[in-house]
Amino acid sequence: MIQRTLLRQTRTLRARLPSTPRTSLLRPQFRGGNAALAHSSRPATIRWYATEPEKKADGEAEKSAEGENEDPVKKELEAKNREIIDLKDRYLRSVAEFRNLQERAKRDMQTAKDFAIQKFAKDLVDSVDNLDRALSMVPEEKLNATEKTEHLQDLVSLYDGLKMTESIMMATLKKHGLERFDPSIEGEKFNPNEHEATFMTPMEGKEDNTVFHTQQKGFKLNGRILRAAKVGVVRNGVKDE
Repeated sequence: MIQRTLLRQTRTLRARLPSTPRTSLLRPQFRGGNAALAHSSRPATIRWYATEPEKKADGEAEKSAEGENEDPVKKELEAKNREIIDLKDRYLRSVAEFRNLQERAKRDMQTAKDFAIQKFAKDLVDSVDNLDRALSMVPEEKLNATEKTEHLQDLVSLYDGLKMTESIMMATLKKHGLERFDPSIEGEKFNPNEHEATFMTPMEGKEDNTVFHTQQKGFKLNGRILRAAKVGVVRNGVKDE
């Protein structure tokens, strides 16, 4: 009974539905089956997509949006602040360069002033040497003699006049920076920057490498060596122990 009832209901439903050709009903099914078979025959593939470009693009978009939303007055103020910092840096650099230029010019002027008479002083020291040689030629026993004749008295007077002239000349030269030095007076150590050794000899009781004799006195111009002193140096041999 139940089967009969089901058959009747199915016949009634078929009678109500519009009639369609079988081919139209079957083709989609076969087509779907073929597509399913095609999909099932292909190997499964997995695709990966990068997200960093999207993030960068989003960040640039946000920055551009923020830039558009910034206040133009604030932008102008920041630009002016940068300009002020740049101008201040340039000003400080210019001031420093100008001060350095002033210092260099001052040093150059002082150097030119100190050594302007260098050539003149080199020519003058020969005359000072001749005056010193003339004074050294007078024997001390004649100067210190108890009984002085008329000629001896004239010699002493001439010596005193030359000595006074030398003293005034050296004081004048010293005022302009030219000084004479004699390393043998205090027995100085030999200094190649200030002394010129003309000979070396051993001497008892003298320390090695010590100046004991001056052949020609040296001169300094404002602390710089104008002419080195020609000296004799003690050179004691090494004793065997």
